[in-house]
Amino acid sequence: MKCTGAQIIVKLLEMYGIETVAGIPGGMILPLYDELNKSKIRHVLVRQEQAAGFIAQGIARSTGNVAVCMATSGPGALNLLTAVADARADSVPIIAITGQVNTTQIGTDAFQEADTFGLSFPVTKHSILVKKPEELLDAIPRAFEIALNGRPGPVLIDIPRDVQTKECEFKDWPDISKVRVHDIRFHTPIDEYAEKMGQISELLANAKKPVLFCGGGCNSNQASTGVLNFVNSYPLPVVTSLMGLGCIPSDAPSFIGMVGMHGSYAANVAMNEADVVIAAGVRFDDRATGLASKFCPKAKIIHIDVDAAEVDKILSSAVSVVADVESVFPVLAQLVSEKNIKAEASWLKKIQKLKEENLSTQSGRPAGEKLTNPRELIAKLPEYAAYSGLNQDNLIITTDVGQHQMWAAQYYPVDRPRSFLTSGSLGTMGFGLPSAIGAAIANPDKRIICISGDGSIMMNIQELATLRELNLPVTVIVLQNGTLGMVYQQQKYLFDKNYSASVFEQNPDLLAIANGFGIKTVDADTDSEWYKKAFDSSDAAKPCFVKCSVDSEENVLPFVPGGRANIDAIRN
Repeated sequence: MKCTGAQIIVKLLEMYGIETVAGIPGGMILPLYDELNKSKIRHVLVRQEQAAGFIAQGIARSTGNVAVCMATSGPGALNLLTAVADARADSVPIIAITGQVNTTQIGTDAFQEADTFGLSFPVTKHSILVKKPEELLDAIPRAFEIALNGRPGPVLIDIPRDVQTKECEFKDWPDISKVRVHDIRFHTPIDEYAEKMGQISELLANAKKPVLFCGGGCNSNQASTGVLNFVNSYPLPVVTSLMGLGCIPSDAPSFIGMVGMHGSYAANVAMNEADVVIAAGVRFDDRATGLASKFCPKAKIIHIDVDAAEVDKILSSAVSVVADVESVFPVLAQLVSEKNIKAEASWLKKIQKLKEENLSTQSGRPAGEKLTNPRELIAKLPEYAAYSGLNQDNLIITTDVGQHQMWAAQYYPVDRPRSFLTSGSLGTMGFGLPSAIGAAIANPDKRIICISGDGSIMMNIQELATLRELNLPVTVIVLQNGTLGMVYQQQKYLFDKNYSASVFEQNPDLLAIANGFGIKTVDADTDSEWYKKAFDSSDAAKPCFVKCSVDSEENVLPFVPGGRANIDAIRN
């Protein structure tokens, strides 16, 4: 059979079950767009390429499946790379397809030429420059395989325009059923596995103060089930990183909270006093550990991670298992049950009590403040949505980056995996709105709530136009304080209140802007029942924009300044 490169791309995307792609066309990717328009694949036209990447992330993060985004060469591809880098940092499986100038023009400084292939290397899991259309028959299946296998991540495929238009002849389409999924290239050998399980069970049998520390690698339905079964067999305090939120319900007796710079005091105390830490699907990033040399200083670490490169990178482990957590926790649960290994009940009770005594929605609130308490608002979001007949299973949260993000992480009652989507490692402002669009596309039966700030929302506010066009059930809640809140807070505590470039001199009318895009708006400052309109079940298929003013002196506490141990956090 004969096909052009563009026809091969579209056909393979269809074979992989891709139903939606996001992007913006341009000269060097127009042949692909011409074929895309003839296919069943839905294209979402964004207003800036970065948003296309975040829409793909919203799809991938909420489902665990590979999602696809597109951009043309030069500035289009460069705009997309921020979202690609964000996906790399948080292990999100997306495929970015970029157009490139004709192969004969590469290296000539042609119009809208940039070395996308070279620039993408540090921010992707893998990059491919395709020079012949027949190479696509291998490149695209390989991209899907690499994006999902082991530790997930983004793959970029850079495709020159003439490769898209040129025909090639081939016998058969690739057999995508042979693509290996969740195959781990580097893993603990089978002959060592049983020995390591025995070492772990011995450590747990002798532990007086064990803690389970879960990261993003635990945030899937299968991994979460394994974690819960293990905790039922061996009850112990469970703490998470930001990316791990949702792997265990927030109301579970064992769940203590998030660790780190803005982690709960009880969670940080638990890690500080622990004598054994099971670190599962977590990489000990600096925001979680604080001063690494003083992070869980008394503990023997059992590190379980799918990425061999993360083991012993930051902290040395007593026992390490290179494997996905989905496969390890059922074995651990079976071992502790068969060997009748019990956890110290008094230890869990102590940490539970510490959590009850220290978790308050008044933490960090200025005395006598009359404006909305952002912690209470966020904590009550499921309750507010319930007025419109939505239960918590109907909700997915996305956040931007800043104070509102940390309040959401601290106080929103995350109850299941893939329901709390946030930019963790790269911390990209502008993530919230387009990722909410992606989550809504992939989960048409859910109401998506995007929690943002007046700094972050302006980064990709143009995507309100995309949201309105798609008419998706997304509620955008902007906490407006007239500042870059997290920067302002750090300047308050660390730079003697020298508020350099963190206070907005001119605040736009966000409600008027949203109205201008055709979005329904609600002012929570003047409407005490704003939530009835924001989640109106009779209007469930339409987006809503909510503005809520909060005081600039509201702080996210606890707060661990750089160079301090987590246990030395500012708490009031």
